[in-house]
Amino acid sequence: MSTSYYIWYRVAGDPAAARMAVDALLRDVLAEAGVAGRLLVRRDDPRTWMEVFENITDVARFEHAMAEGIRRHDLARFAEKQVRHAEPFLPA
Repeated sequence: MSTSYYIWYRVAGDPAAARMAVDALLRDVLAEAGVAGRLLVRRDDPRTWMEVFENITDVARFEHAMAEGIRRHDLARFAEKQVRHAEPFLPA
């Protein structure tokens, strides 16, 4: 059974620098876990971002790649109060 992750946060600091870091994370996760992610921006609040990763079959590998990428690109510094909300979902 596959899992999908929805990770949302409010961007703190420079949005352009945050976007570069997120893009680097997405490339790393694709290379290391084989999972293509995408970035969404809330329509009525451009400081609220969501990373979407769907159909993950190897959750441990994905979570490891995410943790390494977050550390490598210092993504916590771009999230308000350094909080990124990660929510995993299964198919209904």
